[in-house]
Amino acid sequence: MPFDSTKFPLVWISYDEGPDHDHDKDFEAFEANLKRGTPFVILTDSAPNEEHEHSQEEKKRTSLWMKKHKAELRSLVLAMIVIEPSAIKRLAFKPFSVAFAKFWGYPLKLVSSHEEASQIAAEMISERKRSAAA
Repeated sequence: MPFDSTKFPLVWISYDEGPDHDHDKDFEAFEANLKRGTPFVILTDSAPNEEHEHSQEEKKRTSLWMKKHKAELRSLVLAMIVIEPSAIKRLAFKPFSVAFAKFWGYPLKLVSSHEEASQIAAEMISERKRSAAA
């Protein structure tokens, strides 16, 4: 899942990856964003689908990485916002969002458009700045 951090604190990711995709670079990019020490929101319009199955090794590696960075993930990643125009697909995704939040430590929000995603992300970032300043 390649990261695009050029509009940080909005970090775009894509689940459209080729067969030779380098997951090491994904972890490095994620860590680079965490090392900034500034809260951010992850956004995507290419949500993972059921057809993409992770190997046992990938699952273990991701779990170990997540545990290592648990505190940073909980404090710095405000949410992952998935843009899905289909109301049916958003509804079907909701049960996954609960498990996602428990595993990653930040919420998964489902929206219908880029505009809605941008608005929610901006509100979350503003709210965090206000609460940090208080």
